[in-house]
Amino acid sequence: MEAQSRDTAAGAQSAGEDGEEAPKHNLAAPDAEEEDGEEVQKQNLATPDAEEEDGEEVQKQNLATPDAEEEDEEALPHSEILDIFEEGLARLVQDPLLCDLPIQVTLEEVNSQIALEYGQAMTVRVLKADGEVMPIVVVQNATVLDLKKAICRFLELKQQREGGVKHISWRYVWRTYHLIFQGEKLDDDKMRLKDYGIRNRDEVTFMKRLRKK
Repeated sequence: MEAQSRDTAAGAQSAGEDGEEAPKHNLAAPDAEEEDGEEVQKQNLATPDAEEEDGEEVQKQNLATPDAEEEDEEALPHSEILDIFEEGLARLVQDPLLCDLPIQVTLEEVNSQIALEYGQAMTVRVLKADGEVMPIVVVQNATVLDLKKAICRFLELKQQREGGVKHISWRYVWRTYHLIFQGEKLDDDKMRLKDYGIRNRDEVTFMKRLRKK
């Protein structure tokens, strides 16, 4: 009986220890579960940020694509751009101010005509030996060299429009011809036309040089 009582007491004590250990495990389990829950929540919170970054990247790509397509659409052939430019100039010269300009006008000629209207340029009438008068537009402070360059440009444009000779040796021309105003040769290229007394619509003669004997 005494031995039986000891066994019963030992069993009760062991059961008591096991009972105390079990609550400890039960108490620890919620902490572990709580930590796992926080980790999952962190992952869930982090996921929207990643998705948002991916969404922004896709949006940037979608925004960039129309620009690239628009650039491709705007890349017109050079010949088509020239046609559009010439059409615009043709409409521009219908203005009364520019009506005296040719149909195949250049932007340079338009600017010269506007400069004339505002008094920033003047017309020098250059008389050729065959009687043709060339209206050459130069700025108010133009030099003799500026006038020569303007004559070259005028004749080049004229030949292009008429389909004539495409190349002129201007070095030969200026060795062969003089520009003369009221009997005075315009020999100094650096001298201003005004210093020779040339004003708007004055006439300068294109005359062949006499050979020295």
